Amino acid sequence: MADTTAKSPSATPAELTAKPELQDRLVTTEHRLVVGKKTLEYTATVGTVVLRDYAAKDVGTKDGLKEADKPRASFFFIAYSLKGVKKPETRPITFSFNGGPGSSSVWLHLGILGPQRVVADEMGMPSPPPHALTDNEHTLLTDSDLVFIDPVGTGHSRMAEGEKIAEFHEYQRDLDSVGEFIRLHLTRCGRWGSPKYLIGESYGTTRAAGLSLHLQDKHDIFLNGVMLVSLAIDMQTLHFDHANELPYPLFLPTFAATAWYHKALVPELQKKPLVDVIAATEAFANTDYAAALMQGSRLTKADREHIAGQVARFTGLSADYVLKTDLRPTDSRYFKQLLRERGQTVGRLDTRFLGLDRDDAGESAESDPMLSTLAGAYAVGINRLLKDKLNFTSDAPYVVHAPIWDKWKYKDFENKYANVGHSLRSAMHANPHMRLYVASGYYDLGTPHAAGDYTLSHLGLRDSLQKNITVSYFEAGHMMYIHAPSLVRMAKELREFVRGG
Repeated sequence: MADTTAKSPSATPAELTAKPELQDRLVTTEHRLVVGKKTLEYTATVGTVVLRDYAAKDVGTKDGLKEADKPRASFFFIAYSLKGVKKPETRPITFSFNGGPGSSSVWLHLGILGPQRVVADEMGMPSPPPHALTDNEHTLLTDSDLVFIDPVGTGHSRMAEGEKIAEFHEYQRDLDSVGEFIRLHLTRCGRWGSPKYLIGESYGTTRAAGLSLHLQDKHDIFLNGVMLVSLAIDMQTLHFDHANELPYPLFLPTFAATAWYHKALVPELQKKPLVDVIAATEAFANTDYAAALMQGSRLTKADREHIAGQVARFTGLSADYVLKTDLRPTDSRYFKQLLRERGQTVGRLDTRFLGLDRDDAGESAESDPMLSTLAGAYAVGINRLLKDKLNFTSDAPYVVHAPIWDKWKYKDFENKYANVGHSLRSAMHANPHMRLYVASGYYDLGTPHAAGDYTLSHLGLRDSLQKNITVSYFEAGHMMYIHAPSLVRMAKELREFVRGG
């Protein structure tokens, strides 16, 4: 194609070198979905919205634009709205995002919430390549309109020209941008009168907890409820750092569940129901094990050997191996060690999944078999959905998962563990009508259920508000909804939670 701009006699040098300003780009389509005996007619709106920093100080102009009016980022989203609602402005609306940091919203979107989901078997294993989508009879659209948000650097969301991508990859800056998108969406779509919900998964729970207070303080937006999937709001509970004893007793129940699932426990425990195994492990972890860890080198040899035997009993590891770890087997070692003699590794995000390494001599697994199994299916799903059903086309890649989690910044938590429980507690104390729903998977070694329970019990929430929290446990992993029985129950509980608002 000829460059006609270059040949234009009226084009100035500035016009020739200027790049076009970001603009909103939206595509709207109409759809129909059969759910049981009901037919849902809905509108899908997909595209990008330009965010501007309206809070910026107007200190002059640059390139002819006021600083406060300059585009900061282009946010990509997918929104579903049910048609035929008598008062659509008062219908519940749920904003959804995943975690990472660096993940797009594709997992909750195509796993449980949206009108379409990835085809998988009962365990959660997707169909073979090229994979497939199917109508989702469990969609939350029955009870709430849905907005799926891709933070900057994921999906089709990008920073504006001249902005630094790293600026958006920071805890508070992430809250600023996602919070501004939510405010803008409510304003443009006339949804300030709607019951408002957030749902986040993994780091998305960190974001959701932070937003619960940020939206109140910055935009006067008070939420009806927050749904937290695989809780991660106190990082001290999740990091096996030297001298941090907290994760060891909190991971132990998931080690036990994993060994039980793979039939690696001693016969006495193996024959018990899973919930009984977990209860017995938690009783040991919260008493004798935690007390022994606190003793450090002061623990006697006899007590050390006794604790090693108990840890081995509940984890499927050998007592000799536990002693060699100084009573402290980490998650990365456990992935490799549990089934080493079988030549297999277990997953991190879902320990039901098994992997194969180059050899069996290494100390840690080469990859997470669950993530490796699912990534391709969800990438196919979102790309097919965008083009085939939502009529959104772009040559730019849809970024399912950007590897930025280890580059993420926490400026508000420098030299200490990030913990956003304070934000969640403050938001609930200021808004006692806000409710929490927490979903935890027994086979999740990314955000173990016991770590989530510990976090919730240490929020500092007053007794009168404890009733606002509902915790549900599933015999699945981090993305518990890929497991067919868990999908059915979790979808039912989410619908009931939204109705309760």
